[in-house]
Amino acid sequence: MAELGQEGREFAGIDRRRLQTDLRENLRNHRFLALLAKDAGDTPIGVLTLSVSFALHAGGEYGVIDEIYVLPAQRNRGVGRKLVAEATAVAKERGWFRLDVTGPGNSADRRVLHFYEQLGFGFTGSKLRLLL
Repeated sequence: MAELGQEGREFAGIDRRRLQTDLRENLRNHRFLALLAKDAGDTPIGVLTLSVSFALHAGGEYGVIDEIYVLPAQRNRGVGRKLVAEATAVAKERGWFRLDVTGPGNSADRRVLHFYEQLGFGFTGSKLRLLL
């Protein structure tokens, strides 16, 4: 998780103390899960975060893959696929009818889009954001 925090500009300016408090609360309420992939030596090599969302048009609760990160040295070895498979199993276990993930923000990262399409995800359009 520490390496994930170093990955993008989105983490700049985040109040780490508040983040830890929010994380604990969401874990306690089962509104957020972190699925961890480990190597044979029990060392973490990847993480997928999954949160619960709700929408009438989705038929109630559904899951959202918020983040997926695999250590660079472990990429292209099926770790990401296994994490998504585990997230799918959790979604089915909870009775969700869908699992969403936001695709890459630009067409240059076609590799990420292809990864999700191979796993059965279909592109449904863009996601917009308002920073507060």
